[in-house]
Amino acid sequence: MKHPVDVHVGKRVRQRRWMIGMTQQQLAEQVGIKFQQIQKYETGMNRVSASRLWDIADALGVQVSFFFEGLDQAKQSQPSDESGLPSDILADKEALELVRSYYSIPENQRRRLFELARVLSDVA
Repeated sequence: MKHPVDVHVGKRVRQRRWMIGMTQQQLAEQVGIKFQQIQKYETGMNRVSASRLWDIADALGVQVSFFFEGLDQAKQSQPSDESGLPSDILADKEALELVRSYYSIPENQRRRLFELARVLSDVA
């Protein structure tokens, strides 16, 4: 049975990997394991050892504590909040792609896009 902490850590590995545009294969190669093991970590099927988590954090350019951020909220959260948004919106592949695309836009254009999105959301 999957432990909720292992599932949370796995989601955070996947989120960070997606945010920087890294594949499971690339991460596995940097850590020195098979990509299937990365899949098992990301689903929470296999528990990540401390030393392996250290290596993954290094490969993804984050502190080890990154993988535990939001754990308290994740334990208490419901599938969605009052706004109707999923409580774990960055677990959604489309949302991650949108965020990555957004930050690849030059800053001045990104600011205008942000203002447009605000206006459109106020109208809806």
